[in-house]
Amino acid sequence: MLKDRLRQILIELAQTETVVTYKNLAERLCLMPPQTIHRATDLLEKLMAEDAEAGRPLLAALCVGRLRNDLPAPGFFMTAQVLGLFSGAPEGPVARDFYMRELARVFDFYRQFRSG
Repeated sequence: MLKDRLRQILIELAQTETVVTYKNLAERLCLMPPQTIHRATDLLEKLMAEDAEAGRPLLAALCVGRLRNDLPAPGFFMTAQVLGLFSGAPEGPVARDFYMRELARVFDFYRQFRSG
Protein backbone atom coordinates (compact mmCIF):
# COMPACT_ATOMS: atom_id res chain seq x y z
CA MET A 1 0.00 0.00 0.00
CA LEU A 2 1.32 3.42 -0.97
CA LYS A 3 0.61 4.98 2.43
CA ASP A 4 2.67 2.28 4.14
CA ARG A 5 5.54 2.90 1.72
CA LEU A 6 5.30 6.62 2.49
CA ARG A 7 5.48 5.94 6.23
CA GLN A 8 8.56 3.76 5.75
CA ILE A 9 10.32 6.40 3.63
CA LEU A 10 9.58 9.09 6.22
CA ILE A 11 10.73 6.91 9.13
CA GLU A 12 14.02 6.28 7.33
CA LEU A 13 14.42 10.03 6.78
CA ALA A 14 13.57 10.74 10.42
CA GLN A 15 16.20 8.29 11.60
CA THR A 16 18.85 10.24 9.68
CA GLU A 17 17.31 13.60 10.65
CA THR A 18 16.72 14.50 7.01
CA VAL A 19 13.92 16.55 5.46
CA VAL A 20 12.66 16.13 1.91
CA THR A 21 10.85 18.30 -0.63
CA TYR A 22 7.39 17.35 -1.85
CA LYS A 23 8.81 16.79 -5.34
CA ASN A 24 11.55 14.49 -4.09
CA LEU A 25 9.06 12.58 -1.94
CA ALA A 26 6.74 12.09 -4.93
CA GLU A 27 9.72 10.76 -6.90
CA ARG A 28 10.66 8.36 -4.08
CA LEU A 29 7.08 7.09 -4.10
CA CYS A 30 7.37 6.60 -7.89
CA LEU A 31 4.24 8.67 -8.46
CA MET A 32 3.58 9.41 -12.10
CA PRO A 33 2.10 12.66 -13.44
CA PRO A 34 -0.33 14.24 -13.37
CA GLN A 35 -0.81 15.68 -9.88
CA THR A 36 2.09 13.87 -8.23
CA ILE A 37 2.57 16.48 -5.51
CA HIS A 38 -1.16 16.67 -4.85
CA ARG A 39 -1.34 12.90 -4.42
CA ALA A 40 1.69 12.96 -2.11
CA THR A 41 0.12 15.68 0.06
CA ASP A 42 -3.15 13.72 0.27
CA LEU A 43 -1.18 10.75 1.60
CA LEU A 44 0.72 13.00 4.02
CA GLU A 45 -2.54 14.35 5.43
CA LYS A 46 -3.81 10.79 6.01
CA LEU A 47 -0.54 9.98 7.78
CA MET A 48 -0.95 13.08 9.94
CA ALA A 49 -4.36 11.87 11.10
CA GLU A 50 -2.95 8.43 11.93
CA ASP A 51 0.03 9.90 13.78
CA ALA A 52 -2.15 12.30 15.76
CA GLU A 53 -4.59 9.55 16.71
CA ALA A 54 -1.70 7.33 17.88
CA GLY A 55 -0.06 10.18 19.82
CA ARG A 56 3.04 10.10 17.61
CA PRO A 57 4.86 13.14 16.23
CA LEU A 58 3.83 14.11 12.72
CA LEU A 59 6.11 12.44 10.18
CA ALA A 60 4.69 14.85 7.59
CA ALA A 61 6.85 17.54 9.22
CA LEU A 62 9.76 16.05 7.28
CA CYS A 63 8.31 17.28 4.00
CA VAL A 64 9.01 20.91 3.08
CA GLY A 65 8.18 23.17 0.18
CA ARG A 66 11.04 24.18 -2.09
CA LEU A 67 9.85 27.79 -2.09
CA ARG A 68 8.60 27.91 1.53
CA ASN A 69 11.84 28.74 3.37
CA ASP A 70 12.12 25.21 4.77
CA LEU A 71 8.50 25.08 5.94
CA PRO A 72 5.83 22.58 4.96
CA ALA A 73 3.04 23.71 2.65
CA PRO A 74 0.02 25.51 4.15
CA GLY A 75 -1.94 22.23 4.03
CA PHE A 76 0.32 20.81 6.75
CA PHE A 77 -0.71 23.61 9.11
CA MET A 78 -4.38 23.49 8.09
CA THR A 79 -4.48 19.73 8.70
CA ALA A 80 -2.71 20.15 12.04
CA GLN A 81 -5.34 22.74 12.94
CA VAL A 82 -8.20 20.38 12.01
CA LEU A 83 -6.54 17.72 14.18
CA GLY A 84 -6.44 20.17 17.10
CA LEU A 85 -2.64 20.35 17.17
CA PHE A 86 -2.07 23.88 15.84
CA SER A 87 -3.79 27.22 15.97
CA GLY A 88 -2.70 30.08 13.76
CA ALA A 89 -1.79 31.14 10.25
CA PRO A 90 0.25 28.79 8.03
CA GLU A 91 2.89 31.53 7.69
CA GLY A 92 4.94 33.53 10.15
CA PRO A 93 6.62 32.97 13.50
CA VAL A 94 3.82 30.94 15.14
CA ALA A 95 3.81 28.48 12.24
CA ARG A 96 7.62 28.29 12.22
CA ASP A 97 7.73 27.67 16.00
CA PHE A 98 5.13 24.91 15.75
CA TYR A 99 6.98 23.34 12.84
CA MET A 100 10.38 23.45 14.55
CA ARG A 101 8.94 21.85 17.70
CA GLU A 102 7.19 19.15 15.67
CA LEU A 103 10.32 18.43 13.62
CA ALA A 104 12.36 18.08 16.83
CA ARG A 105 9.71 15.69 18.20
CA VAL A 106 9.95 13.57 15.03
CA PHE A 107 13.75 13.40 15.24
CA ASP A 108 13.68 12.61 18.97
CA PHE A 109 11.00 9.93 18.62
CA TYR A 110 12.53 8.08 15.67
CA ARG A 111 16.13 8.41 16.88
CA GLN A 112 15.43 5.52 19.25
CA PHE A 113 14.75 3.25 16.27
CA ARG A 114 17.91 4.18 14.36
CA SER A 115 19.95 1.16 13.36
CA GLY A 116 23.70 1.06 13.89
